[in-house]
Amino acid sequence: MKTSLYIIVMLFLASITYCQEKSADSTLVYIETTDGNEFFGQIIEEDSLLLKFSSDKLGLITIQKKEIKSRRSVNIQRIKDGKYWFENRQSSRYFWAPNGYGLKKGEGYYQNINIFWNQFSIGITDQFSLGVTIIPFFLFNGAPTPVMLAPKLSFPIVEEKFNIGAGALIGTILGEDADSYGLVYGTSTFGSRDNNLSIALSYGYTGSHWAKSPVVNISALARTSNRGYFITENYLFPGGSGCLSLGGRWIWKKASLDYMFAMPINTGSDSFVAFPIIGFVIPFGG
Repeated sequence: MKTSLYIIVMLFLASITYCQEKSADSTLVYIETTDGNEFFGQIIEEDSLLLKFSSDKLGLITIQKKEIKSRRSVNIQRIKDGKYWFENRQSSRYFWAPNGYGLKKGEGYYQNINIFWNQFSIGITDQFSLGVTIIPFFLFNGAPTPVMLAPKLSFPIVEEKFNIGAGALIGTILGEDADSYGLVYGTSTFGSRDNNLSIALSYGYTGSHWAKSPVVNISALARTSNRGYFITENYLFPGGSGCLSLGGRWIWKKASLDYMFAMPINTGSDSFVAFPIIGFVIPFGG
């Protein structure tokens, strides 16, 4: 297990290139019209009704302002081969594990994993976010229902290169007289929001009883295209067992899809098992 995690860390560290992105050029803008067309270029002239726009593909065009759905300055680094590489609105986590980046104030998302896991997360400030999770077993004859809170703090140490984060998962079960449960964690993230690697430690608890040893998490994310990511999320549990996972993320403007195979290892079984996991995310705010 340790050898496998070491190989993953070394391969991913070798693939990460640290570079500071250029600041957004205020004369380079992205415009989306009400009929769904997208344009990148420079504004030549505008008044209260019309906008004259120099597009790299179409040349000089004139757009009626009432036909503009959205308009914003963009970073030149995000335009590659004529395509705009959308921001990763779920850059604060991998499949499930959090990293050192946080949601910006007012940003949020709804996440559903394999139908049952439902989480809403929102940035309260640029450094603090809060998530609420429910697994709605009450739909099945009023069965006890797990609910959890997920507060998280995140701080940039070196902008877009090194972030740290800390947080907790605080849970209880509605409809059952049981102890609270959860975990606390700390994580260090190396790299940008699009390409990074995180190393984290977490301690679980039930009631007043805490685990004596931490769970080690090593996760990584690499952008592969204007819409795609490779993701790996891996755990080493006390006692030597663990779980490796490989998959990816596909993003659209208003949603994203996570997909992975989770593979338990060192469980004492000779059988190879890989569990498929699908997550769907809808961002909001921001």
